[in-house]
Amino acid sequence: MSSLSFEMWLQSRLTAHGFACGEIDGKIGPKTLHALRGFQTARGLPITSQADKATVAALKAAASRVPVEVSGFIPDRDSDLPDDRRKTIWPRQKDVLSFYGAVGTGQTRVEVPWGMRLAWDLDVPVRTITLHSKVAASAERALHKIHGLYSDREIKDLGLDLFGGSLNVRRMRGGSRYSMHSWGIAIDFDPERNRLSWKRPRARLSLDDAIPFWRAWEAEGWVSLGRTANFDWMHVQAARL
Repeated sequence: MSSLSFEMWLQSRLTAHGFACGEIDGKIGPKTLHALRGFQTARGLPITSQADKATVAALKAAASRVPVEVSGFIPDRDSDLPDDRRKTIWPRQKDVLSFYGAVGTGQTRVEVPWGMRLAWDLDVPVRTITLHSKVAASAERALHKIHGLYSDREIKDLGLDLFGGSLNVRRMRGGSRYSMHSWGIAIDFDPERNRLSWKRPRARLSLDDAIPFWRAWEAEGWVSLGRTANFDWMHVQAARL
């Protein structure tokens, strides 16, 4: 289960509802209070600037499609988590062979804490995914944190319940180098709504309610090609560019 403090939970829920607080750090400052008042106003709640019982109940509900602009504190998508705040524990793409070994080796199974289905066959449930043993614990932490950030309905709305693949020994499209999937160090989510060439805002995971999802991975040093290069928004990998 997630080990988020109540303050971090509050910030993550406000962000998921479209009222971004800046960095989700558990520090209740002016941005969080502004977001809290904005949320209370939008929901017709008493404007108390407090996470009272009614506000917490409303935050627990699935996020609506309230325009994110009303919060006034939506971070820049490419700079809301500075590079010097990200962990850099994974090798660069050019060094993955020496770090992870031969493609397809060193694999283990990681349990997904919410219900998933194969994106290309929705009748097939996915309960575990295959990843390299060196990234398994990190992926588990990120997945459990994400599970604490979103309701089941929000997970489905974001497409996080649609598994697009992890281990898959193959060459990169149009090239001779192996894909990061070949080492089991990459995961794809909802490929239909996050196609390879789609950019923001067309790709579903490029929208603001996905920011907490990406931050959970970035806190573990994983890299989003969407957030770094604005393509392949389905993809996250344990390798730096």
